[in-house]
Amino acid sequence: MPAKNAKINLQCISCKSREDSHFSNLREEDLEVLSKHKSCVTYKKNQTLFYEGTRPMGIFCINSGKVKVFKMGSNGKEQILFIAQSGDFLGYRSLLSEEFYGASATVLEPAAICFIPKSDFLAVLHSNPDFFSKLMKAVCKELGIMENKLAQLSQKSVRERLATTILMLKETYGMEGEGSDVIDIVLSREDLANIVGTATETVIRLLSEFKSDKMIALEGKKIRVLDTDKLLHEADFYG
Repeated sequence: MPAKNAKINLQCISCKSREDSHFSNLREEDLEVLSKHKSCVTYKKNQTLFYEGTRPMGIFCINSGKVKVFKMGSNGKEQILFIAQSGDFLGYRSLLSEEFYGASATVLEPAAICFIPKSDFLAVLHSNPDFFSKLMKAVCKELGIMENKLAQLSQKSVRERLATTILMLKETYGMEGEGSDVIDIVLSREDLANIVGTATETVIRLLSEFKSDKMIALEGKKIRVLDTDKLLHEADFYG
């Protein structure tokens, strides 16, 4: 089980990651409500936040670290839907629709995550029409992303999907530091395959081909982007 960490900021109003979240423009009184009963804990890699098919009791706000959200196929293989990072919060769609979680969430790297109980979250949502509208737009946007991902899986080849995924990781998670061309996220080859929607062996082979074609370099589990234009061509963005 994760353990409470006194270093995590318990007050939403002074949380740095809030500026990148849906909570960024909330009123001070709303932030006080969210902070009142929330718990903030640290998680180790591979610890699970919630399981598909269980009932949501609140929302999870990511203070730091990354979390993969995935569905389990009938063959026992994961299909990663997206990777959440600092400023994101999870579980609100199931909470709003009063349904069980439609996916599971597992920590990819050491993370600090806060949990806000359902009653406090809904109290803020019902008292703030602007926040409610902002959240509905976010839900619609996420559904659109899922639709695009499904279309991509059905229309693109595995090679194109892998190139697209590498570009998406580069755009979403950025580089390790100023002047770096190494994508700032550690993914196992299995996790990468579960994003692309293919076998791990296929991803390993294609990464080797991309490396031979000097589009990328491999540094352990991290990927260094060498030629963005070639990756764009492989992803068929010009097709």
